[in-house]
Amino acid sequence: MAQPFKDATAICKTIMRNGYDAYVISAVLQDKAQDPAAPELDLATDATLADLQKLFPETEVYAEEGAFARFRHGDTMLYFYPADTADASHPEESVARLTSRLIARLNSKDLLPAHQACPYLPHQIDAHDGFADLSSGEVRLVGIPDEAIRQNYLRAVRALRFSANYNIPVEANTLMAILRASRRILDYVSVKDVMDEWRKVEAENMASFVELLYDTMILHWFLPEVATLARIKIKTDDGVEYTLFEQTLAVMRHYPEELPYDWYGTLACLFHDVGKLHTAQYAAGELHFYQHHQVGAKVTRKILSRLGFPPDETDLMCNLVRGHMHFHFMLTDRGIRRFKALDQYPRLIEMARADIKSVGGTYKEFNHNMKMLERTETPEEMLEPLLNGAQIMQLLGLKPGPAVGIIRDALLKAQISGDVTSRDDAERFLRDYWAKQGLH
Repeated sequence: MAQPFKDATAICKTIMRNGYDAYVISAVLQDKAQDPAAPELDLATDATLADLQKLFPETEVYAEEGAFARFRHGDTMLYFYPADTADASHPEESVARLTSRLIARLNSKDLLPAHQACPYLPHQIDAHDGFADLSSGEVRLVGIPDEAIRQNYLRAVRALRFSANYNIPVEANTLMAILRASRRILDYVSVKDVMDEWRKVEAENMASFVELLYDTMILHWFLPEVATLARIKIKTDDGVEYTLFEQTLAVMRHYPEELPYDWYGTLACLFHDVGKLHTAQYAAGELHFYQHHQVGAKVTRKILSRLGFPPDETDLMCNLVRGHMHFHFMLTDRGIRRFKALDQYPRLIEMARADIKSVGGTYKEFNHNMKMLERTETPEEMLEPLLNGAQIMQLLGLKPGPAVGIIRDALLKAQISGDVTSRDDAERFLRDYWAKQGLH
């Protein structure tokens, strides 16, 4: 902290210790506008001129530019302005942010757009739309962040998009302004405009964007069905507790690792567990979510309809939410073929993989199903012999034993190679094989 601000802070503390209120007006902006050669700071207080003169005898009257008093402390000239004391004033207007003197100093250094000092003053379109150059390494609104957001509430969402896509933080004061404005954003910004910003978020960065929406309370107003998942806690087999919202974010981060740039698949991951809120039920001390995928698909359709998604995109993501549990179970030959017949089966595989990664789960069923997928390259009729074990025993007059399995495998290999194509071929093959191998 520079010496002028240390001096001003000490003066404010002295005033407050004597039962009054005092603060430095927009310390951040005053720091930027400061002239090191002739430091001067603006303060606000509810103390009167007489009160200040009792505390600081050198205080003099200064009835210009809205101030009422001033005095020099060391090398710093301090100007005092009346603080707001009206009980009915608007909360965000009760703290002074600018003075006419500060505006003049900021304008002289091109640090404050004139239209922020007077919101109704026409101004040219800013090429950066109110944002400072991102080369600074943070997302920052120029001037007073609250005023910049009031002039276009969509800037709050845009700031979060910049932060997520460029992997840089939102400047602290800008973030606080977004938090203060969060409940008003949907009052002034259309759902379409919010989604236009969302569609510009890269799939790989969408989890970070959603997390920022949650941290700034925007998600609570925009997607309460998803934000509520943060209140549902579950435990891993190792006893580690996590929320469904944390797991959802983890799934969204892992999904693009195998299917990069898949915006729709990543968005489907956001909704994949949304049905758990509606199906959560405790039984024998454990929390269950039976049929959450079916319910989740219906909830997703309702959400996407509210967000204005076209029917084809809605159907796509609802089908992904409904089918995301398929690959979590060991599938039979018939089951894996039904699964592969689904148009979006590659996406469903990666949703299952991301789901397992998100909780450090077992790959037992997943690996089984991946091997079963390889079998789908073989025609279904080649997976079972034309004659089963009972028919083989009846044809050759055998009793149950290992020989039946050996003969059955030989018949299946002959079918796959194309040597056997019909039941008659199978019977001839078995008689010849039986005679040649001498297994009796």
